[in-house]
Amino acid sequence: MDKDQKIKPKVYGVIRSVRGQIVEVELQSAGQPRNLELLTSPEDPKMRLEVYIQSKGIATCLIMSNDKSIYRGMPVVGTDTGLEINIGKGLLGRVINLFGEPVDNQGEIKDVPHKTSIYIPPPTVTTHVSKPEILETGIKAIDFLTPFLKGGKIGFIGGAGVGKTILLTELIHNISARMEGISIFSGIGERIREAQELKQRLLESNVIGNTILVIGQMNESAIIRFRVGFAGATIAEHFRDVEKKDVLFFVDNMFRFVQAGNEVSTIVGTIPSEQAYQATLQSEVGSFEDRLVSTDSGSITSVQTVYVPSDELTDAGVNTIMSFLDGAVVLSRSVAQMGFYPPVDIAQSSSSAINKELLGEEHYAVLTRFQKLYVRYQELSHIVAIVGETELSTTDRAIYNRVKKVINYLTQPFFSTESQTGKKGVYVEKTTTVSDIKNILTGGTDAFPAERFLSIGSIKDMPKF
Repeated sequence: MDKDQKIKPKVYGVIRSVRGQIVEVELQSAGQPRNLELLTSPEDPKMRLEVYIQSKGIATCLIMSNDKSIYRGMPVVGTDTGLEINIGKGLLGRVINLFGEPVDNQGEIKDVPHKTSIYIPPPTVTTHVSKPEILETGIKAIDFLTPFLKGGKIGFIGGAGVGKTILLTELIHNISARMEGISIFSGIGERIREAQELKQRLLESNVIGNTILVIGQMNESAIIRFRVGFAGATIAEHFRDVEKKDVLFFVDNMFRFVQAGNEVSTIVGTIPSEQAYQATLQSEVGSFEDRLVSTDSGSITSVQTVYVPSDELTDAGVNTIMSFLDGAVVLSRSVAQMGFYPPVDIAQSSSSAINKELLGEEHYAVLTRFQKLYVRYQELSHIVAIVGETELSTTDRAIYNRVKKVINYLTQPFFSTESQTGKKGVYVEKTTTVSDIKNILTGGTDAFPAERFLSIGSIKDMPKF
């Protein structure tokens, strides 16, 4: 930029008012800023204001930096660009914020030559590539009930404290160690300690070197939390398209993304829609989710936790997120209270990958048989609760006990909770899971009590007492 441009920027003005996270800038230049353009100040180059709305010479901006130095009458200039971050292999193993700045006390980040806007439009329909392939997770309940598609989107859905983040961490551990590719974790509006704990687990698992953490936690302003997901998506797209890598993209928590968008909408005074959510809810979630797709260059496989307020699955925000997912693992509080982990709600969880071509004949046959027997098991459970198991017929008693054993078998100890439970984590191959469940349903384990199937790996790991 030459001297004249510095003296006469295209966009300049002064701050007219500061209201919380909103700044109104009175434009004094003939040029007008674009929506999403960043404004800064000659007095404080680190100050960042993002243009949200402009009308009649007034630009309404969102504060994206420390607001302590901002005051009325402060001069402001345009940057002629939106929010951009530097991307490259130097990000691997690092923890960064929305702006690509390190927050892990590991020094300056080097080897990040690509400067990219976080607002890249989604790939066109013609560039999408769909090559259905089951991605094994080593978690029995997921591999059997809700098989996970490579290049797809799966959600861990549940209320507070049911184990969404633990399940996500276990998945990072299991897949990252066995899959050649890059893992990106986008922390949206969650607790600071969770990012620290995740980094520590990644270090202990020796997978931190192929992982990038992009953090915008709950202590940050709404606009930071709302945009950090886009920063993570931009990094994922770079490694997919430029580095030609398969990417695992983890999001914790998608509901916080919706919540942050709602806060921003409230701050700027837009009229709310259904259940007090922002009217632009569907398009905002879509602009994020539609970028997480596979192309000829590589795949992006997305795993997202979704907080359910008041355990209400009919919440409009939760439903909007679920409409973009290929699979939903619903975590139940009542199952968790019984001590079953992962506390998967068998009846409400689903996956678009359940078909014979993808699963194979054996898995599909065993799963469909279990689903039919599970419906009967629920009916029998009401009878057992009233009159006891002894009143069941021989056939019904066999169904009841076998399904109960499968439910117990689908629990397992996690690597990520070894220090809390004292139990060594296990990874169970999908073929082993299907074979074991088939054995249970055909009566091969009728001689063993159901309690022995709790928190084990495969049947061969069952206690001998």
